[in-house]
Amino acid sequence: MKFPLHLDLTGRRVLVVGAGALAVRRVQALLAAGAVVDVVAPEVSDELPDVPVQRRAFVPDDVAGAWLVLACTGVVDDVIAEVCEQCGIWCSRGDDAARSAAWVPAVTRLDDVVVSVSTADPRRSLAVRDAIALALQTGELPLRRRRPGQGSVALVGGGPGDPGLLTVRGRQLLAGADVVVRDRLAPLVDLPAEVELIDVGKTPGGPSYDQRAIEQLLVDRARAGQRVVRLKGGDVHLFGRGMEEVAACVEAGVPVEVVPGVSSAFAVPAYAGIPVTARGVTQSVSVVSAHVPPGDPGSTVDWDALARLGGTIVLLMAVGRLERVCAALVGAGRDAKTPVAVVQDGTLPTQRVVVTTLADAAADAADVASPAVVVIGDVVGLR
Repeated sequence: MKFPLHLDLTGRRVLVVGAGALAVRRVQALLAAGAVVDVVAPEVSDELPDVPVQRRAFVPDDVAGAWLVLACTGVVDDVIAEVCEQCGIWCSRGDDAARSAAWVPAVTRLDDVVVSVSTADPRRSLAVRDAIALALQTGELPLRRRRPGQGSVALVGGGPGDPGLLTVRGRQLLAGADVVVRDRLAPLVDLPAEVELIDVGKTPGGPSYDQRAIEQLLVDRARAGQRVVRLKGGDVHLFGRGMEEVAACVEAGVPVEVVPGVSSAFAVPAYAGIPVTARGVTQSVSVVSAHVPPGDPGSTVDWDALARLGGTIVLLMAVGRLERVCAALVGAGRDAKTPVAVVQDGTLPTQRVVVTTLADAAADAADVASPAVVVIGDVVGLR
């Protein structure tokens, strides 16, 4: 049975016997830990860091004054270990872990957390270490960071719906959050029980959380010392009003971070088998919000110019306004037979794709519900 122990080697002498590849890795780690490293070896690798080296064979007196000895020769490690045993000095053997009195574990670090893994099989130790490191880095293994002081806000683009498309940085921030302020279309992710979840979704044609109230909520919670994650659907800034929330934080003096997300404008067509651009088919793609329909005084989209431009058109927030959009494009000269795909619940198990044309899209997709992405153009024929 091994007794796990972390050592503070700052300013303490450590002897490394050998100067091959293993010794190089050990010396690098020891220097990073602040140890005073001496090396004894008749032959020295060019990769060895700049440390004192005795270019000769090991002699028993070399261990004098060492707090720890690492035997990395693969030839006389048993002799080194015996000398250390007699002198009461811990020795880690590189040739045979089973016969070693001390072990150098596989290590991963994240912030101030150090995880050490040790097994009888070094390869297994590395595999376990790598799995833990990945889980920490991606936020799959929540690492609650309790840091007193000023709170902060992170605007995280959650992607098009599938939680697997959330970025690594986004998951890291979620794993360390005190409160998550979630949009209706943001992905559903598992959060630690102690994390407060506030839903501020805006429902099309239904009740909506006031935007100014959302901004004030972010600022107030951060000022209270909490780490706030504002989890949005898609990307933070693509029709997401992210800049308004960034501005509110900046004006209030609250630290704010923006984490881009995978946009549904490109990801949803891809999941439906449609590339938004393709060589020999189209060289342009336009992403348009259709929440204000053509002809509405509040619309800033030049639908006539969009029709003449050609290329691929990707419509977001078009459910309920598709008939007016298609009529405007056809009226401006876009061929009524232009292929159209309407993708509901893109990237989710409930994804549904309706393939039609500009002339028939309104009727064929009449029962499509939000959220849905509309793709208009010849690329639909590549599906």
